[in-house]
Amino acid sequence: MKMKLELVPIPVTDVDRAKEFYTEALGFTADVDAAPAPGVRVVQVTPPGSACSIGFGTGLPAYDDREPGAVKALHMVVADIEAARSELIGRGVDVGAVDDVGGGVKYAALADPDGNTLVLQEMAWRKRDAF
Repeated sequence: MKMKLELVPIPVTDVDRAKEFYTEALGFTADVDAAPAPGVRVVQVTPPGSACSIGFGTGLPAYDDREPGAVKALHMVVADIEAARSELIGRGVDVGAVDDVGGGVKYAALADPDGNTLVLQEMAWRKRDAF
């Protein structure tokens, strides 16, 4: 059986502010911004090069049944953590220091405006064609 993780819903307080942060500050692509029914809004954004998206919105249990900031440590794998960190800082994102945990793995933490957290992750063996 094949399965693909394609969407991770995250709770946010302000859909427009979240969309701006993920697209403008983080550089995600805005794939969907739809209001399919009264009181319902669905936004889906995808990191460049990713097959998995983040979704947020209003009017659906996937968005409304958790407190904003409840999602922790979504991993954003990058080929060069220093370059990715510098680019995000240049866009105004508060990114923590790089933490080298050994074994060729490095992390740097950041949060969206609601406190949902993400981490940049570099794995030494995932470079060039393996990335």
